[in-house]
Amino acid sequence: MKKTKVHVVPHTHWDREWYFTSSRSTVYLVKHLREVLDTLENNKDFEYYLMDAQTSLIEDYLKYQPEDRNRLEKLVAEKRLLTGPWYTQTDQLVISQESVARNLLYGTKYAKQLGHSFEIGYVPDAFGQGGNMPQIYKNFGINRFLFWRGVADNRLKQTEFIWEGDDGSQMLAEQIPFGYYHGGNIPEEEADIIPYLDEFVGKLEEKASTNNVYFPNGFDQAPIRTNLPEMINKFNELDPRREYILQSPEQFFDALEQEVENLPVIKGELTEGKHSRLHKSIFSTRADLKQANNEIENFLVNVLEPVLSISFSLGNVYPHRELEEIWKLMFENAAHDSIGGCNSDTTNQDVKYRYKLAKEKAENLLDIHMRLVTERIPYQHHLNFTLFNPLPYQRSGVVKVGLYIPEENFVIKDYHGNTMPFAILNKVELTDYVLKQTIRLNPSKEIYIPEKVFLAEILIHVTNLNGLGYDSFYLELDGELNKSLENSSNTFKESTKSLIENDYYAISAAANNTLTILDKASGKEYQNQMIFVENGDDGDSYNYSPPRKDLVSYSTDSELISVNYFTSEVEEHLEITLKMQVPYNLEDRAKGIANRDFIITAKVGLRKNEELIRFEIDIDNQVLSHRLCVQFNTDIISQFSTADQLFGTVTRPVYLPEMEIWEEEKWEEAPISIEPMQSFVSLHDQNSVVAIFTEGVREYEIVGNSYDTIQLTLFRTFSHMGKTDLLYRPGRASGESIVETPDAQLLGKLTATFAYYMNNNQSFDEVNIAKMAKEYLSPIPYYQFSDFLNGRMIYAYRDEEKTNQLNYSLFTFAKMTSVISTIKKAEETDYLIVRLFNPYIDRVSTIEKELVENGSFVMLDELTKAEITEELAPYKFCTISIPL
Repeated sequence: MKKTKVHVVPHTHWDREWYFTSSRSTVYLVKHLREVLDTLENNKDFEYYLMDAQTSLIEDYLKYQPEDRNRLEKLVAEKRLLTGPWYTQTDQLVISQESVARNLLYGTKYAKQLGHSFEIGYVPDAFGQGGNMPQIYKNFGINRFLFWRGVADNRLKQTEFIWEGDDGSQMLAEQIPFGYYHGGNIPEEEADIIPYLDEFVGKLEEKASTNNVYFPNGFDQAPIRTNLPEMINKFNELDPRREYILQSPEQFFDALEQEVENLPVIKGELTEGKHSRLHKSIFSTRADLKQANNEIENFLVNVLEPVLSISFSLGNVYPHRELEEIWKLMFENAAHDSIGGCNSDTTNQDVKYRYKLAKEKAENLLDIHMRLVTERIPYQHHLNFTLFNPLPYQRSGVVKVGLYIPEENFVIKDYHGNTMPFAILNKVELTDYVLKQTIRLNPSKEIYIPEKVFLAEILIHVTNLNGLGYDSFYLELDGELNKSLENSSNTFKESTKSLIENDYYAISAAANNTLTILDKASGKEYQNQMIFVENGDDGDSYNYSPPRKDLVSYSTDSELISVNYFTSEVEEHLEITLKMQVPYNLEDRAKGIANRDFIITAKVGLRKNEELIRFEIDIDNQVLSHRLCVQFNTDIISQFSTADQLFGTVTRPVYLPEMEIWEEEKWEEAPISIEPMQSFVSLHDQNSVVAIFTEGVREYEIVGNSYDTIQLTLFRTFSHMGKTDLLYRPGRASGESIVETPDAQLLGKLTATFAYYMNNNQSFDEVNIAKMAKEYLSPIPYYQFSDFLNGRMIYAYRDEEKTNQLNYSLFTFAKMTSVISTIKKAEETDYLIVRLFNPYIDRVSTIEKELVENGSFVMLDELTKAEITEELAPYKFCTISIPL
């Protein structure tokens, strides 16, 4: 009988933070990695060590031990110390597609600089695996996958299989079925060794389809087991049935590939929680932090990097190092546990601070580069501003800007002389603050200084903004004073009609505190829209779980405080304020006592010529351990929902039949149908489509007796990091049950923004919905250029030569059906990177002819050549390098 070959792989799983802070983790990391280096150098029998595939750990170490760089590089180059491909181990279902791609880009780049990037998609602890990850891995030359969570024995009886991505990309996969810590505690007393090996290796043998067994030796923050080679020799002496060898995961796969044949194929997302917990509702844990992450990710990719590309094309230096610093702050927060929010309050305060830093750095980078462009524009008026379009095609619509304006009446014009419709939302006088900071570097130059200065929030309707470029506008004064905002013709007035409308919809508040929405194109009226559902949350930082005794409250039973309708030339909106009566805590909830006011204000807006209905929800949360969702009844009876995923679209069942048997089969957690998205979720049939686009929490569920209602999670709150015996997750606590998390109750002001789209006269088109999502999350940034603003408030600048045009477009791609993921400068060349993806599930998408002819197709690493194509198959993405 052939011996089992047991590949003993020494490793550590190193959370950068969790119930402990990154400060504590880093202190111990330095000690740990120093011991690893010493062990590998001094014991040639200790040939390999896996440093959790995170290059950030190496970077952290070298920050404090730079003198060890040569030692470390030698071991990495020899493939004895294994690092990469990740910068930080991330949860793929929670963060954006570009965040995943950049994480691997920076991780592999740094690891290769050290000598070698670990060529396995190693994910020991992520809560599920994204369906398009095989294509992403293969774009970095990674063809092997090693993981723990996401596959159960109801569809896989062995540890080896072929994982096929949604696009058809395949990679050899090995599951670590009992966790990365399975072989972490090896007894050293001779009498204990054989019973231990028979139990722990025996369980792996039962699952393996070959004679090769992957045996991980390590666990969370575990010290290196310096006597492991000696222990392996002891195993071989005592156990004649098996051969034990200390090896790397790469060597394990080399051996595996020699034996595997006719492996089962598993396709798409890996999100089964039968044997390992996936925490499927972690997408809404710490909604405040999730919202911060999502807003900054969208800002970086959809706004900042395209504007930086415009600036670079006009001769300005592209800020690679500054961007890398921002992305690495985001990666630190995208690390497993950090992005989950399943941490101590102290740790989450660190996460929040990193978001603050990333946001400020990103916003200031945008500010200075818009300024670098606008200061060279030959404006011909005193009060100028410039709008930047970050998408590579013309755009029209309503733009929100904040401008410093004088007291005089004005009109807004472009430099072709066209007048723009606008409405002032609000304004505040800042005369002293602004004018006292003006610095006249050249006193000989006459400049316009208004007598009074107001900061105004203005909505402007613009048409045909240049693709991936900018357009200039100015304020033309008429000389008359406008002392009262209420008397202005360009402001919002309270409407005399009890509805709001544009060319697409008419919306009114119904008697039951819902909305009635008329789709004008079809004449169909949708009733009972925007129902708020408040219920208890007996879960923890990992899982939402309803209380065993709950009191559910609906906004249809709430008290109407007020409803007001406002109109202007560019937008109409209504504001409705409701007061719900809800329980204060879980104890009151179990008793059926609703004893707290819960105030919700919803602003619902319709912009001129826009198909989206915009929602802004404000809540003053003074209630503990509960969840708030909002429901939209689509009248579309559904078996499946459609949402966006990493570089594509995914169709998911609205109900999993395993819900009928999970308790009997003793699943680790209930297979609930609370699902993630990147930016949208949709229900549709042959004639109708409804979609929700979110800027905040990326979590939804399809509910209702006919599964016809989209339920969007706004937030959830809880009291502890971990709790035992939840209704949806029986048994032990995840995390630490003694760690209280009062910050996670999210007491205070909360805001959620999202948009709603419906069409009862159109079939579902993935590209149309994906482009609407991209535009919704790609707002038009602006920069005001006026001499009186030059000073301490924005840092004084000298006058520059006017070498830029009044209006400019870097390039325009308007004909293709592929959707833009990113436009940025390449990391290593002076080319621009354009990344596209096909959101279609069952047909190809086209690529602009000019891109195909003038660009070079590359992998996600931006250097390796890729196959040239004029169209993308379903679920495919491509990266094109374009010379300027």
